[in-house]
Amino acid sequence: MLNVNQYFDGKVASIGLQTKDLPATVGVMVPGEYTFGTEKREYMTVVSGALTVKLPGETEWKEFGEGETFIVEANQSFDLKVAIDTAYLCKYE
Repeated sequence: MLNVNQYFDGKVASIGLQTKDLPATVGVMVPGEYTFGTEKREYMTVVSGALTVKLPGETEWKEFGEGETFIVEANQSFDLKVAIDTAYLCKYE
């Protein structure tokens, strides 16, 4: 069964699913700035567009484009800047 969620007044939407190896979400974000918290280790891959990310403990922002992945450990928060509509795949471990 698919689990559909919306966050930040509908500016972020995701659909949860079970992949062959890990639970995951696929989703989209419209331009804006967002802060997310993690409960599990997250592997976030940009499918289309780009995400500018400030990872936990970092002071610099880093941009991730199509096909690139970043990892955020469990029980952390991270900041995102989204300049264009962006699609992502996030796996949870």
